[in-house]
Amino acid sequence: MYNWIRAALAALAVFAVSTTVWAGPGLDRLNDFYQHVHAFRAQFSQTLTDADGNEVQRSSGSVEIQRPDRFRWDYTKPYPQLILGDGQRLWIYDSELEQVTVKDMAGAVGNAPALVLSGKRPLKDDFVIKELGSRDGLEWVQLTPKRKDSDFKSVQIGFGKELERLDLEDSFDQTTHIRFTHLERNPKLAPKLFRFKVPAGVDVVGDY
Repeated sequence: MYNWIRAALAALAVFAVSTTVWAGPGLDRLNDFYQHVHAFRAQFSQTLTDADGNEVQRSSGSVEIQRPDRFRWDYTKPYPQLILGDGQRLWIYDSELEQVTVKDMAGAVGNAPALVLSGKRPLKDDFVIKELGSRDGLEWVQLTPKRKDSDFKSVQIGFGKELERLDLEDSFDQTTHIRFTHLERNPKLAPKLFRFKVPAGVDVVGDY
């Protein structure tokens, strides 16, 4: 479960911060995404591989993001999990365990979330940005955190017609591969999507 949370939050680094102008096919796509996409929804599939490339975890679900600091990751397989950010708190809900963990967003999971959720700093202030060229029919760029104590080493972003792939390498040399499908740019997302109401009978862990 921790791997899911860490990957979901680290992935938001791609969406939560402000941008600037770069040159190159992949960087042009990244710049266009930042300039024109303020919200999106998509389906996703996610796999975790170890340092030897062996698959150790697979999951899927849907995601809605409203920049800069509201998001909802609904995992439906292999079992339901919800990771929701409402702008102030992070909610991690396990319906099968009937338990929700709530945390302050700024200190949610290591240093990556604070960087991810600030939404105020230019991307180049916190990452070394590199054009990677074409691979698998996509245009790729790489973001490498400048902070040495980040939860992840790098994020590679693949663009086709839309954002299609995120590959996140963490500090344990594991890689989380996220594939997006049916991505919608700037849908009208209801505010209630990013509010969490604790269901009756559910245990709450954390400050609430």
